[in-house]
Amino acid sequence: MKRSRKKPTAEVNLGFQIAPMIDVVFVIMLYFMVMAGAVQVENAHNTKLPGTVQVESSDTPMPDEIAIRIEDDGQVYLNDDPLDTAEAKLLNELASNLNQLRESSDASRSEVLVTIYANEQAKYERVIDVLDALTIAKITNVTFQAGAPE
Repeated sequence: MKRSRKKPTAEVNLGFQIAPMIDVVFVIMLYFMVMAGAVQVENAHNTKLPGTVQVESSDTPMPDEIAIRIEDDGQVYLNDDPLDTAEAKLLNELASNLNQLRESSDASRSEVLVTIYANEQAKYERVIDVLDALTIAKITNVTFQAGAPE
C-alpha cells in the first residue's frame, strides 16, 4: 500500500478580522447619514385670509382688517377715527368699539383681525394701553405693523 503523502501545510490562523467589519459599519452609517439629510419635513400652514368667509346675512358690514394707529402724542385712532383723549389711561371708547366689532364678527362667524400701527416716537406705555383695551374686548388675533397703514 502506498501512502499518499500530504504536503505539510502551514496552519494559518488569521483570527477575527475587525477591519472589514468597521468598513461595513462605516458604509451603513454613511448611508443613513445621507438619507437623513434627504428627508423633507412637510409643514401644513392653514391660513385664513381676511374676506374669504361667506356670510349668510349680516346687518353690519365687517371690515377685513381693523387698524389701530397710535400717534406720537398718544392719540389712538380706530380705522382713522380718533377715540378717547391722548391723556386717557383707560381707553374705554376703544374697548367698547372693539367689543361691538367682536360681537358682530362672532354673529357672522368670522374672526376679528386687528393690526396695530405705532409710530416710532409713540410711547410703549400707550401701546400697552391699547393691548389692555384689546384684552377687555377679548380680541386675541393681533399683529403689529411697521409704518403707516396704506
